[in-house]
Amino acid sequence: MADIVQQRIEDRIPALEQLERIGLFTNKEVKSMLKRSTALEYKLHRPVQSKDDFIAFVQYEINVLELIKKRRARIGYHFKREEIEYPIIHGVNNVFRRALTKWQEDVQLWLSQVAFNKKWGTKTQLSKVLSSMLAIHPDKPALWMMAAKCEMEDRNSSESARHLFLRALRFHPENEKVYQEYFRMELMHAEKLRKQQQELVEAKIDVGEYEFSPEIISGKLAEVVYRDATQKIKGVKFILSLLKIATIFDFTKELQDIIHQDLQSHYKDDCLMWDFMATRELDATIAHDFQSARGSAIDTECREERCCVIYEEALKSLNTEAMWTCYVTFCLDRYKRRTNVIKLKKQRKERLLRVLQSAHDAMLLEETFYKTWLKVLMSEGESVYAVQIAITATQRFSKSIEVWYLSLQTLVKLKSAEAGHLFQEALKHVNSKESLPLWELQADWTMTSTTPEETEAFFQKGLLSPVPVVSAAMKEKYLEWSYKTGGYKKARKTFTSLHEHRPFTKAFFVKMIHIEKEQESPKMSNLRDYYERAIREFGSSDEDLWMNYIKEELNGHGNPEKCGNLHWRAIKILEGESADRFSTRYTLMQTGHI
Repeated sequence: MADIVQQRIEDRIPALEQLERIGLFTNKEVKSMLKRSTALEYKLHRPVQSKDDFIAFVQYEINVLELIKKRRARIGYHFKREEIEYPIIHGVNNVFRRALTKWQEDVQLWLSQVAFNKKWGTKTQLSKVLSSMLAIHPDKPALWMMAAKCEMEDRNSSESARHLFLRALRFHPENEKVYQEYFRMELMHAEKLRKQQQELVEAKIDVGEYEFSPEIISGKLAEVVYRDATQKIKGVKFILSLLKIATIFDFTKELQDIIHQDLQSHYKDDCLMWDFMATRELDATIAHDFQSARGSAIDTECREERCCVIYEEALKSLNTEAMWTCYVTFCLDRYKRRTNVIKLKKQRKERLLRVLQSAHDAMLLEETFYKTWLKVLMSEGESVYAVQIAITATQRFSKSIEVWYLSLQTLVKLKSAEAGHLFQEALKHVNSKESLPLWELQADWTMTSTTPEETEAFFQKGLLSPVPVVSAAMKEKYLEWSYKTGGYKKARKTFTSLHEHRPFTKAFFVKMIHIEKEQESPKMSNLRDYYERAIREFGSSDEDLWMNYIKEELNGHGNPEKCGNLHWRAIKILEGESADRFSTRYTLMQTGHI
């Protein structure tokens, strides 16, 4: 081992001597570098090797290269790179190679070597590293694409990039991303050749001496990739992704037309195709340059109408929920766009409401759009219409808790007389385990819109609910309502009637504590009773209750002597991290920090 290390250190000496000879480093610095390199090299030859040691060695050498670069720039010396930097770069690649022999599965290590060679290494060395990496990890499409990108951009070799993509497709014949990047690469190559040809023409150089294949510069290779891709991967979404790439380049009109024709001929039954064809009208070339806002609004209005015509045409042959969703989404997007032209704004609103109604009549309106519909109707003051739609929505989606809540919320806001009946219907249809939001909404409505007798009956029904979360929440609401309508005595009576009937929420006890403290002369005995009952239910996990209880005893109406016993009980009852947090907070309180 020592002989190998010694040999590698001796191989470094010529480069270090050159650093000292040309004045980039002092003799002391060179000796320090040699000592450090020796120590790092010995670590790489331990019986049990560590990946971190290899990484540390590489990082040290990169730091040396960075320092050499800075000192060269400072003194303006840019010679003898072959004798100084190249041996260091070669040594780093050797360390990477030794590490990757042992940890071949570490993709990040491979990527680190690629990044190193992109910055410091030669193009030939970069290509070798990429080949070795892909031989070990052919199952990772991202690495194939990265390697092809390096060949295209760093090595300026479109042929090598094309070869890598073709190899990648042998391993991943149906990978959308690989095809997309391959398609993009061929178009970029064609664009690059076109620019070169243009530069030669502008310089009045005979282009006949150079090979510019008409097929390549017109994007025919990209068309071949497109044909192959669409044979193996079906679907409008994928084809549209290729079309989006093609539109980036200004010479692909013929290719775009081919893609458009394929879409219309092969995907007439796909809503995404119709959605694309419709929204494409918004981006059509503008025939006139409108100077006024009104002229621009008229043009926008015409474009949107053309979009709607296509959507209506699509619905004749594809009357599905997905197609209606695309149509409604388009109308909603246009409705949300800001405009100062009142006519256009009104037209967008009317169109949205018309399409929503049509989709609803066809029983194909998606559930999520009812919220938008009701919101628009309420903003326009269409209260009667909103109530009608809210009720109808619950009939269509009778099992949806979201639709029931939205509809009931709408009726409550509009103070509709139908709210009471609809609340009863909602609880019959939805899953009782998910009904808590409806109970809470009905509780708020009942407390403000019905007689005390009806409210009392509602709460009694809620308290008997077999669903624990509903019963617990209703106790809290019932206590709140009792205090608002009957004052402290009624609240105290309500609490007394409920404090032995589980389940509870912490808020139920906290609410009663706050009610007691709001009185002119709060009774400490009552507060202790509330705290003790709360601790019995939640004391093993809630340190806040214990801290508040202790602070209550420290106040003027409490007994500070009880704090020690409370602290002892809290430490015994609290579990896990709650006990640790309590101890910290109690100590801070004793020292006056909180």
